This record gives sequence, structure tokens and C-alpha cells, in this order.
Amino acid sequence: MAQYTTHDFDVLVIGAGGAGLRAAIESAALGAKTAVVMKSLLGKAHTVMAEGGAAAALRNADDRDSWETHFRDTMKGGKQLNFFRMAELHAKEAPDRIRELEEWGAVFDRTPNGLINQRNFGGHTYPRLAHVGDRTGLEMIRTLQDKLVHMAAEIFMETTVTHLFKTSDKICGCLTYSRVTGEFHLFRAKAIVLATGGGGKAFAITSNSWEYSGDGQALAWRAGAELMDMEFIQFHPTGMVWPLSVRGTLVTEGVRGEGGVLLNKDGRRFMFDYIPEAFKNDVAATEKEAEQWVAEVAAGKLATVRRPPELLTRDVVARSIRAEVQAGRGSPHGGAFLDIATRRTAADIQRKLPSMYHQFKQLANVDITKEPMEVGPTCHYMMGGVKVQAENGMSTVSGLFAAGEVAAGLHGANRLGGNSLSDLLVFGRRAGWGAAEYAKTASAPSVNEAEVAKAIEENLASLSRKGGENPYAVHKDLQDMMQDNVGIVRTEDELKQALGALDELEKRVDNVSVEGARAYNPGWNLAMDLRSLIVISRAVTLAALERRESRGGHSRIDFPSYDKKYSKVNHVLYNQNGQMALRADALPEVSPELKPFVEEA
Repeated sequence: MAQYTTHDFDVLVIGAGGAGLRAAIESAALGAKTAVVMKSLLGKAHTVMAEGGAAAALRNADDRDSWETHFRDTMKGGKQLNFFRMAELHAKEAPDRIRELEEWGAVFDRTPNGLINQRNFGGHTYPRLAHVGDRTGLEMIRTLQDKLVHMAAEIFMETTVTHLFKTSDKICGCLTYSRVTGEFHLFRAKAIVLATGGGGKAFAITSNSWEYSGDGQALAWRAGAELMDMEFIQFHPTGMVWPLSVRGTLVTEGVRGEGGVLLNKDGRRFMFDYIPEAFKNDVAATEKEAEQWVAEVAAGKLATVRRPPELLTRDVVARSIRAEVQAGRGSPHGGAFLDIATRRTAADIQRKLPSMYHQFKQLANVDITKEPMEVGPTCHYMMGGVKVQAENGMSTVSGLFAAGEVAAGLHGANRLGGNSLSDLLVFGRRAGWGAAEYAKTASAPSVNEAEVAKAIEENLASLSRKGGENPYAVHKDLQDMMQDNVGIVRTEDELKQALGALDELEKRVDNVSVEGARAYNPGWNLAMDLRSLIVISRAVTLAALERRESRGGHSRIDFPSYDKKYSKVNHVLYNQNGQMALRADALPEVSPELKPFVEEA
């Protein structure tokens, strides 16, 4: 049996993005012996790619805002499938979490009177996103990691978790390996917080970084925790489409928040053709009204008219771009044009959108101060994930917590832009608090050595197998299949084909072989990731097949409308003797004091 090193902690946080760092800060502050393990390096988490801002009703840019309006917008964007308690806590606590970040040293953009500035974003009634140019996630990570490294917490970089362990149905630890040395490490922990993000690398076109292989969701499901709302995948409407080497790279919604417009190949502003009935009262009906909004916002005034249709929710905008492309009105490389050059001065663009300016200049040789960008939908975010309790982030397995994108409940069927960064802060803190409180009364963890030995044997199988599948070929086939059959629009036939393909792909994953040693072996790392990617791909496909309607981030061509049968139902996926099973759970009843806001939404 391979040797391993053992570590003991009260709370182990898996993932060092915004949610993981905030959870570890809270846990350590409460006196729990805390450690953070991460796949990548400290400061390299996918949170740094979040550009537009963090949503919170600070009321700095428009004093008409309130937590109640933020709650209503979140419920409306989520098509009423949100866990209302999570949406309530998020809307109420987000302002304090942003101010806290400011106290810890975050350098936000400022209003003329020195307050944190806020910008408009799709689906938000008022300008609500606290931002740092278009590099907000980077500043958040910088601030949080600076706070954490000055606390009593240990950090393990380039460390991948492969198995969770339980004793008496309670979490007790996990097996990891160092990506640098290939050595195995056993972490015994009273509580574990999953903060591993999403699983966009299951799709061919994605804005997600290489770490996003659904590890947390797969680890939780294998350990007996429940997943929820996995059918809802957000395809961000604006990712780069050219050149192919950078296809899918995110183009922040902040471009549209600053007045950018979407045009088809004929130069026509097409979003006015795709305004859903439910949003008729929220967005401008004419270009004249939309231009008045842009002028008022650019002048620093409170907008007196409705926002442009480019700031509809992401699911609507993504489907609209796809419809234009399918109708033959797309841009040369299969997307649409996003124009900010004719809407703002070059100085404004470079000041407000510095990352976008450099991104297009360096990657596509496009000067966005002079010419439009080519953009198209890209797999961006998973609304579904581990089912958790709102107050403390605990999953259905005792001692296992989750926060951030890996957790479900807050966003319902569709996430509003900017809600993700404040989600990380609000529920990262709550999960860290919940884990530390749980650890106070939990017994010392003990892990079965035979289970550790079996897990190590599973991890080494691909290295000892000869003549098996190439992990890169399997991954490409998985991505292409998911993109084609479980992508932005779906049908029953394609989803059934996907389930059959996943059965075959799972066999291929079990037959992967890798050459070389364990240290610095990207093929071996991918072989590990494929096991997680198969789990989340199956979860997404099963849930999408069961939901016979279109809602939010789930679009069925064969069922294009809402169906009241599914309006108050979350699909839960659970582990039934090693097989993935599905059931429909009724949504929790909304509290009486919040019902008026939900009905308004």
C-alpha cells in the first residue's frame, strides 16, 4: 500500500475561492483548528475571473434600493425556485459583507462623495454591483487571502481531494494527493466545508478555468449527500467566440452595464425583439427610451426610465443571441456583435473596463474603443449543487458543509449577475461558522484504514493499467457530447442519447491508463477529474430529462413554456446503493411577511 501523511484539524475547507477563504476566516476566528486545501495556488481561484461586481443593496448609487427589492429581483431571476430563506439572508446580509471587505482593505471604485460605487447589471432593478473596474473578483481574493494568511490557519496548495470518509454516517476526513509530488495525505477533520465551485469543464465551450470539474458535487454525492437543481446551467450570453484558442473566455456583463449594445450582422439592435412578457414593465420598449437610460447613467444621474433590453436576465439574452445565429443573422464566427465603442469615449472604456480592453487587444487583436466585440453564449455557472441548510450551510450528511457555487438553493433556476460574489461572502461566512460550531461538540475523527487503502488503490489504478483509454480523448468526447446534447437547449431524444453515452463514457473512464510517475503528471490529474465530471454530467442530464418545461437556465425545445406542475418543485439527486436516483421535493413555503415580494416578482 502507498504511504500517506496524516493531518488532524477541527475544520477542513476544500477550495480557496471567495467562499472557501471566507469560510476559513470565520472558522479560524471562532477558534477552530482550520486548514484550507486547494487544487491550484493561493490567489489563483476561479473567483478572480468574476469581473462585474458584487450585488448588495448598499443604496450608494440609488437610494431607492433596499434588501426587499434585492430579494424580489433574486426570486424573479430564479423563476421562483429559489430557497426563499437563502435569498432573504443573502439580500439582508450582503451589504454588511461588502462593508466588511472594505474594512479589510478592498479598494472599491468610488462615487463622487467617496462611497463604494455601484453599477447596473442584468435583472437588478437599481445599480447594485459594488465593483473594482472589471476586476472585482481579483480584488476580493486579494483581500480575503491577505486576511487569512494573518490568521491561525494552515494552507495546502496544489492539493486535490479524491475521497471523503465517514464514521457512523458523520464526516470524518478525506484523502488528498499533492499534484507536485504525487504523495498522498489523509486529513482527519471533525467538519469539512466544500467550496470547490462548479463543473463547467464538462462542456466544450466554457468560461470556467481548469479546476472546475465538479469535484465537490461528486464528492458529496458519493458520500451520501443530496444534490439539487442540477438541470439549471447558466450559459453566460457573452463569451469570446474568436479566435478558437480563447473561445468561451468571459466578456463581463459590465460592458452592457456601461451601455454596450448587442447587434446582429446587419447592425440591427435585436434584443427589443426578445423581451419576455414577464419583463415588459422592466425594460425599455424603444431605442429612444434605452438611449435616455444610458445618457442618464453616464451623467451620474438616477435613471428615470426603464433599463435597456441588453440587461435582461442572462438566460433570456443567451437564448436571444442563439436565435439570431440560427436565423442566419449572427456574426462571422457564430455569435453577435457587442458594441461599446460608439456608446462611450475611449477614455471611459479604458477606465471602466480595463481588463476587457486588454483582453481583446491581446487575445483577438480587437480595439474595443474603436470596433465591436464578437460574443456568444458560454457555459458559465451551475445554479444547482449540494443541498444545504440556509442558516449554516450543512448538507444532508452530518459534518459536511458547502458554500458558493458548489451549493444549491440561493439562485433557483437562474442566477443574477453579481449575486455570485456576494453569495460567496454571505454563505462562506455562514458555512465557516456552522462548521466551527459543529466541530465544538463533535468527537475526535477516526478514519478506517482499510477505506484509505482502497481509495489509494483506486487512485493508482490508471497508472498501473496498460493499453487503456487516453484521458484527454475521453474528456474531449465527454465535452462534445454534453455540449451537443445537454447544452443551451435540450430535447428528450438528445437527453436520452446523452444518458446512453454517459454509460459508455463511464466505462471508458474506468479503463483510462496514464504513463509516467505521479509527480507533475497532468494526465493522471485529468484521470481523477474525469470521475467527478461523469457524476455531475449524469446529474445534469437526469434532472434535465425529468423537468419537462423551460425555466431559467433549463430550456427544452419540446417543452418551450413554463409548466405549473414544476413551478414549486426542486429535483433532488441522491445515492441509492451507488446508483444515481431522482425525486421531486416541494419547495419550502414562503414566510407570510415575504409573500408580497414573491407575488410581486
